[in-house]
Amino acid sequence: MNWIYEPWPWYVSGPMIALVMFLLLMVGKNFGMSANLRTLCTICGADKKSEFFAFNWKAQKWNLMVVIGAIIGGFLAAQFLTKDLAVAISSDTISSLHELGFGSAGKSYLPNELFETKALLNIKSILVLVAGGIFVGFGARYAGGCTSGHAISGLSDLQLPSLIAVVGFFIGGLTMIHLIFPLLF
Repeated sequence: MNWIYEPWPWYVSGPMIALVMFLLLMVGKNFGMSANLRTLCTICGADKKSEFFAFNWKAQKWNLMVVIGAIIGGFLAAQFLTKDLAVAISSDTISSLHELGFGSAGKSYLPNELFETKALLNIKSILVLVAGGIFVGFGARYAGGCTSGHAISGLSDLQLPSLIAVVGFFIGGLTMIHLIFPLLF
């Protein structure tokens, strides 16, 4: 029964993702999570304040099921399919994170130093989370979609703008983790 706690191998999960993308392409839909924020804002009345939110959100309600499925699936996986909440990372990475002050590295899924309740009282943590959220939100809007939309849906549809966006996401991520993150912590 240990197999239930292991990640699915690439040769199972990869074809399943490809099947979902194929089905979405056949019905003329694109996958992406960031579009759901626009839909939720419109449902809450943002279309009365900004023209950006004035669109037929009912045509996008199918995509809200992706969000609901991700929330339910994440909850079920965390509660019933996970025996160890620590991420399997190399000992070198754990040592590097310990040097940066992340004592929970290798012991928990997310760094407690950033995500536990008392971290919200730390101005540095708040600024990092707010700035990161702004950059990710702006980047997703500027790129015309988020990493999941471009990397999964856009690339499977062979869209050049998605390839450019994904390369940019990787460059941004590598720059952050190797150059900016060590300066912050």
